[in-house]
Amino acid sequence: MPWFVKTERFLRPYDELKPHLQAHRAWVEQLRNQGARISSGYLVGGDGQPGGGGLLLLECASYAEAAALVASDPMLLSGGVDWTLGEWRSAVGDLGLR
Repeated sequence: MPWFVKTERFLRPYDELKPHLQAHRAWVEQLRNQGARISSGYLVGGDGQPGGGGLLLLECASYAEAAALVASDPMLLSGGVDWTLGEWRSAVGDLGLR
């Protein structure tokens, strides 16, 4: 099954987004408990500090399925992030994701 990558950039300060981040984490855990292959995390700068955005990896049968799933993400529903979604196709190497 294909893997998809959602990237996001915060549009509001962390303090405003914190409740939505907590809901996002619970959403990811719920999906994992239902058997989804999904992982979420935040991006950091060269200084090791959070950089105001995140990355979500998920396995879905199609782009449409991934887009529908991502549409229910509390971070997107908050309106506090700018985001993109794309399919990732491994070309070289193996991360054990197959």
